Amino acid sequence: MADKKMTQLTASDAAIASYLDELLHTATETAEQEELLAPLPRKVEPELAPADPAVVEPPQPVTVDAQKAAPTPEPEVKKTAPVSGEPPTRPDWSEKPFECLIFTVAGLQLAVPLVLLGAIHKIEEEIRSLPGSPDWYMGIRPGNDYNLRVVDSAQWIMAGRVPENARDNYRFIIRLDDSPWGLACDSVGQSFTLDPDQVRWRTARSQRPWLAGTVIDHMCALIDVRAMSELLVRAEQEQRLDLS
Repeated sequence: MADKKMTQLTASDAAIASYLDELLHTATETAEQEELLAPLPRKVEPELAPADPAVVEPPQPVTVDAQKAAPTPEPEVKKTAPVSGEPPTRPDWSEKPFECLIFTVAGLQLAVPLVLLGAIHKIEEEIRSLPGSPDWYMGIRPGNDYNLRVVDSAQWIMAGRVPENARDNYRFIIRLDDSPWGLACDSVGQSFTLDPDQVRWRTARSQRPWLAGTVIDHMCALIDVRAMSELLVRAEQEQRLDLS
């Protein structure tokens, strides 16, 4: 029995370590690709000298010249234009040193900037669940000032790699800024100051848009709170959830 329990623990730890490695690799690979794919300065072609007046053709009628002067797309421009729009910029709070708070979800360390941390609530009562809701939605935590929509953070962040009974270890809820959303977590650590240079920032967010970057020294993922909130609102709308 003890051997079986130890085997399950090892498998769970291995899954968490593998996922953390993937997060770190995602941020590192993205940064390297951006350096390799950064567009070179556009070469400015010299303007052609005017043709010899002796061989210039007679001017065309004004209506024809106006049509020729109308701007038309050039193939060269299409090649240099971004395929899927400009990548999102770094969060505005990342331009100077900022305070962060580390918390854990199923053994995975995550960090959130204090400037966008709405509140920390201790789970003292059972979360009011909603029948038919998706796995990532735990339910409502009623409050005097507002009702908080609680997210099963492991299901939302580690989909497909969630340790068994991860929800049983949740003790706190971290509210995302002033949104109605909160992330359930196991524990909350101490706050600390981060210099922007200590973070491997991401600008391309086609995968895991909520991942602002990774803090290599602390081996944790840094959450983009606004992106996370927007994803949750979008999921609520797309899945037509009535969470009020």
